[in-house]
Amino acid sequence: MFTSWGVETAKKFEADELLRILDELQSETGDYGQVILRAKGIVAMTDGSWMQFDMVPEEHEIRGCSPDYTGRLCVIGCELKEDKLKELFGL
Repeated sequence: MFTSWGVETAKKFEADELLRILDELQSETGDYGQVILRAKGIVAMTDGSWMQFDMVPEEHEIRGCSPDYTGRLCVIGCELKEDKLKELFGL
């Protein structure tokens, strides 16, 4: 059974940090859940810009987007480990 974990955040990310997080989610180690099918979100960056990301197995994309009032993260998978996801995203 698939579940989703979502959170709003005011945290600001560095570009390399966001790439590292997406790479880690794709690593298939089982650290964040049995299966991670998708991750997506919109986050503020430390330079004042906003980025939107989409991740599916073996592929991810990060692109600029319009500002929003707060960042949002969503991870979809099986047997998600919410505490480990919070730690990964630095929340």
